[in-house]
Amino acid sequence: MRVAKGLRGYRRLGFAVLILSFILVGLPAILVRGCDWKGQPSRTERDTLVKLQLAEGNVLTLPLEEYLIGVVAAEMPASFHEEALKAQAVAARTYALRRLLLEKPDGDHPGAHLCADSTHCQAWISTSEMRKRWGIIHFRYYYNKVCAAVRETEGEVLVYADELIDPVYHSSCGGRGTEDARDVWGEDVPYLKRVSCTFDPPQRQEPVTSRYRLADLVSRMGLSGEAVPAAAGTSSFIRVKERTAGGRVKTVLVGTRTYRGTELRKALGLRSTDFTVEVSGGEVTFRTRGYGHAVGMCQYGAEGLAQKGVPYNKILTYYYRGVSLKKWLPESG
Repeated sequence: MRVAKGLRGYRRLGFAVLILSFILVGLPAILVRGCDWKGQPSRTERDTLVKLQLAEGNVLTLPLEEYLIGVVAAEMPASFHEEALKAQAVAARTYALRRLLLEKPDGDHPGAHLCADSTHCQAWISTSEMRKRWGIIHFRYYYNKVCAAVRETEGEVLVYADELIDPVYHSSCGGRGTEDARDVWGEDVPYLKRVSCTFDPPQRQEPVTSRYRLADLVSRMGLSGEAVPAAAGTSSFIRVKERTAGGRVKTVLVGTRTYRGTELRKALGLRSTDFTVEVSGGEVTFRTRGYGHAVGMCQYGAEGLAQKGVPYNKILTYYYRGVSLKKWLPESG
């Protein structure tokens, strides 16, 4: 009887190991199949190749579909609502195709259509990086979710006057609303207009504090001695001159020089141009709201709208004014 009990114990252990193996290996394999395109491969997604510069001298050629999965995974939290991920997929596809079809080669990466630098093109990560980011437990679920966002919007792009738009987007407007492209970049773009956006979660609307030593700020701004007054440590040394209609800094006086808010943000690495500033005791304190340039689609705002039941197409036409969605085919490109 003792031997029989021992055998039953081993059988139970073996069965448990089998189930665990299925959960860790078999189930993820089944889930990832959900990413496969059904039917014949789409010419739009499968046959369009993207040359992507990962680093100088390192260019990867991959199908548009695979590129878009990497962009959505890199640019938006995979935990976001499916409709927000779909909106991101359409914006990413439009951005990529505009650069493949309409624009001249970029001098920063002449051998590639796009790069993986989010400050220049769109961020992109490989599946191995996704595994690191999401972990072994969540990888397959999130990967499948991102794939579905790309698959379910297959071929969809944003157009204005029947031309692919430049669908710029940013992380968070901080609840203040988006900006008009003219106020940020000095160029009027009919579909990049200011819209109200209070959909960011409360924690994204809280200010973030950044402090700089006065000497460090002067160095980063490249100010000469003549541009730094004797009263450099007082509140008059740096002050906002003009704000946009959305309340962000348009121009700012630093010493005796005037800068665009975007110039100051880039030089100091500030999260946004939505800031207040104080100077005290040789230290400059910025309190910023939001994250990014605030033009186009607000990603956290898109998530907020999706949570309210707004579908991806309505999210997109809310942030990009006067645009429409259409199916792109290689023949019409």
